[in-house]
Amino acid sequence: MLKSLTAAAVLATALGTTAFAEGKTIGVSIPAADHGWTGGVVYHAERVAAAIMAEHPDAKVIVKTSPDAASQANAIQDLAVQGLDALVILPTDPDPLVNAIRQVKEAGTFVAIVDRAPSVNDDTVRDLYVAGNNFALGEVAGKYIAAQSPEAQVVVIRGMPIPIDEERQAGFDKGIEGSKVTVLDRQFGNWNRDDAFKVMQDYLTKFPKIDVVWCQDDDMAVGVLQAIEQSGRTDIQFVVGGAGSKDMIKRVMDGDKMIPVDVLYPPAMVGTAMELTAAAIFDQVPVRGTYVLDATLVTPENAAQFYFPDSPF
Repeated sequence: MLKSLTAAAVLATALGTTAFAEGKTIGVSIPAADHGWTGGVVYHAERVAAAIMAEHPDAKVIVKTSPDAASQANAIQDLAVQGLDALVILPTDPDPLVNAIRQVKEAGTFVAIVDRAPSVNDDTVRDLYVAGNNFALGEVAGKYIAAQSPEAQVVVIRGMPIPIDEERQAGFDKGIEGSKVTVLDRQFGNWNRDDAFKVMQDYLTKFPKIDVVWCQDDDMAVGVLQAIEQSGRTDIQFVVGGAGSKDMIKRVMDGDKMIPVDVLYPPAMVGTAMELTAAAIFDQVPVRGTYVLDATLVTPENAAQFYFPDSPF
């Protein structure tokens, strides 16, 4: 936190003394690829950066990755001294970065925040907010399970004890409301395939009958499937994950009975924010506001639309 605040102070000086570079420059600050979803964020940020520069030859799009909030505050400072017309940021941890982001905004730079909003998420810190729908991710999964297996006994693998997880859990409970679906247990898998593997092993030992598994993340679904396969159990009907990883989308495309659907929380949302930002600064298109993306149910009929075979996620 102290490092972030110090970097924000240095940033204020940098913004006040550096002349803007000729042409248009978009800085993109995102987390390092420390797991599958963030790997997808990096892939789509670089893909869309190349597309923007191809469409606008005078544009410069600079993508910087950071492992934590303090490093990201420094990255924002580095971007600012290069002269920014716009900043697109997916924060590693938004609240420690809010002062650094506000400094960029106050310098007259267009700011787009992606996915992880700070506690203060208004026009004092950003022009544009693009995010997935966490509540809907859970609700869509819950409704699908209730429709396909109305009396299912379900085990849930949660993400981490943070607000995003709570929103997804609340959505899931809403989705199964009124059905006879029973939740046997909920444990945290930390959005990690190895942790989810261990949780699923525990479930398989504890419960002699499990119909369906819901896990919040496709990385965790990989660990769940491994645990089921190793156990030799045949009672599990299917697993529902979320995010839209290429491996899970491919399973849906191929009609895999264990992965009949997936629910989108696409890392490509960073590309959406970048494209909207480019429209704002190059074409004066009015894009200011909040854009919440649908939590689309991916089925064999529409899966090809969301399949990126070259993505790491």
